[in-house]
Amino acid sequence: MKNVLVLCTGNSCRSQMAHGYLEALQPAPVAKIYSAGIETHGLNPGAVQIMAEDGIDISGHTSNHVDEYSGISWDYIITVCDHAREHCPYIPAPGAIRLHHNFQDPSKVSGSEEEKRRAFRETRDEIKAYCRDFVRRELL
Repeated sequence: MKNVLVLCTGNSCRSQMAHGYLEALQPAPVAKIYSAGIETHGLNPGAVQIMAEDGIDISGHTSNHVDEYSGISWDYIITVCDHAREHCPYIPAPGAIRLHHNFQDPSKVSGSEEEKRRAFRETRDEIKAYCRDFVRRELL
């Protein structure tokens, strides 16, 4: 079983969505998925709602700090925002494949409720496509 860490700033939105998709898109469990932040901001209700629209329940996820996972031997570390990539503390993971993709933070979008929901959907759909490609390329 491989260990995959998805990392963002607050472990509230983008990393949580990626965590949900990486678990759901595996045809059989081949990897244990973890998500964390360099800070903890709590689970974003907008992320929970937008993932539920696509049949993925992340309501039971928790917002975790990357330090909580020290000692795990990582096979992959995926950063999903530039801030986490630039400010993450050193994670000792010899041999881990480090990947990065900067996804827009939908929680920072202002405007009407529909504009905010649209931003969450767009980010969710980009994350889903990224995770689908990752699973196909790295886990199958």
